Amino acid sequence: MYQQMIFVNLPVNDLDASKKFFTELGYSINPRFSDEKAASVVISDTIVAMLLTKPFYATFTEKEIADATTTSEVLIALSAESREKVDELVDKAIAAGGTASGATQDHGFMYGRAFDDLDGHTWEVVWMDPAAVQG
Repeated sequence: MYQQMIFVNLPVNDLDASKKFFTELGYSINPRFSDEKAASVVISDTIVAMLLTKPFYATFTEKEIADATTTSEVLIALSAESREKVDELVDKAIAAGGTASGATQDHGFMYGRAFDDLDGHTWEVVWMDPAAVQG
């Protein structure tokens, strides 16, 4: 059965530093789709973050590349299997050089935190009680 995938393309200032950051979060780099201009970060079977050097990213758009440290161009949200996994991933990101972003959101049935990666892209990590989703 076909599963649709998402490839999030992100411009980065320092490809090697960004690769190190994401591998420290527990993700792997797919060497088949990586080179000196891009790195394919495997987040899951259906989610891939493509880290592109800014000059390479610019070949895909005629628009100005946003400075994610001062402008929000996208909020990337990832699900987590538990509240503890939310904290684990965000804490790893901060330890790897990322920064906490916004306040912790705790609504009982839903819990989330966010971090900014080395280039300022915001990643939200959210857990939602499966019973609340079904009900």
